[in-house]
Amino acid sequence: MDATPQQPLRYAVGLPNRREYADPRLLRELGVLAERSGWDGFFLWDGQVAEHPDEHVTDSWTTLAVIAADTERLRIGVMVNVLALKHPAEVARATVALDLLSGGRLIFGAGLGSSAAEFEALGQDPDPRVRAEKLDEALDVLDGLWTGRPFTFRGRWFTVTDLTFRPVAPQRPRIPVWIAGTWPAQRPMRRAAHWDGVFPTRAGVGHTEMMPPADLAAVVSYVRAQRPSPEQPFDVVMEGRTSGVHRAADALVVAPYRAAGLTWWVEKLGWFSGPVDLVRTRIGAGPPRPTAP
Repeated sequence: MDATPQQPLRYAVGLPNRREYADPRLLRELGVLAERSGWDGFFLWDGQVAEHPDEHVTDSWTTLAVIAADTERLRIGVMVNVLALKHPAEVARATVALDLLSGGRLIFGAGLGSSAAEFEALGQDPDPRVRAEKLDEALDVLDGLWTGRPFTFRGRWFTVTDLTFRPVAPQRPRIPVWIAGTWPAQRPMRRAAHWDGVFPTRAGVGHTEMMPPADLAAVVSYVRAQRPSPEQPFDVVMEGRTSGVHRAADALVVAPYRAAGLTWWVEKLGWFSGPVDLVRTRIGAGPPRPTAP
């Protein structure tokens, strides 16, 4: 899973869908700016419940639909969907519609969710084992519905009986699925090994920090050993932060992660990066690609 010429390193902007970024008009503006400035992807957080009473939260799917209509090449996605809170049939409809609208540019991220309080607020069981069971079942349902063929599934949490979803997404064999998890927990990494990419975070690493390259290398090594078909393309995705001011120095920040197997660098931006104008400037400066010799 090391980055190779066949799987070049790509660069995305990652933004919240809450606080000052709960305005879909602002996110649309920043998405268009990201494409114009040379970024390869634009990803928004999931989340439905405010963390405090006066916090604003917007719907990432609706926002991405507008961004998809106003861009041509930018890969888009919600990173990552708290799938255990949703019915997979509804998610299947939304994802196929967005993949069609974008011309096959959607990437689907999924994970357990980091906030037990969000589950409690919506009357759902916050137990991580229950969330993991729901996530695995929902992923299987999504994968089955995305085929466009008659599909039946009977699990503990979800049931689908002889259901055919049409139309199908333009991306084949399916919309790429990236699985998030917190290293050094191994179960999320084993889950990711059976899909199309891994999006690891590191326990104890905050918004303004990055996991060490050695930890990413350990994730890559572990996931590689779990892959049923290691020859198939597989993405390794990580959030990080660069200045946008000193391109050579920024490229040096990214380089050890690329050597560890990174295929997508996600520039993590939000209120923790400073005012919106500063975030806008960082996006406009473009991705931390190495300069040509």
